[in-house]
Amino acid sequence: MVVSLRKWIGRLVFAILFIMLTIMTFGGYQWLIGVVAPVDPYRAPQGSALKVNGPVYSPPEGGSTFDRLRWFYWYGE
Repeated sequence: MVVSLRKWIGRLVFAILFIMLTIMTFGGYQWLIGVVAPVDPYRAPQGSALKVNGPVYSPPEGGSTFDRLRWFYWYGE
């Protein structure tokens, strides 16, 4: 069996370049995510913004169907 050294060197160079480009692409994606994504999406808002977290109100007991629909559209429950 004849082993061509030129073929194996070509395959090795291809594999090394493929691995290097894959690592560079992954690093580029990580850098891009770091630039685009906010640092802390759960931090307190700045300026005059309000954080909309609070108690969830339940509809009054014994309400009509219309009252339940109104509560659903107002509070999203």
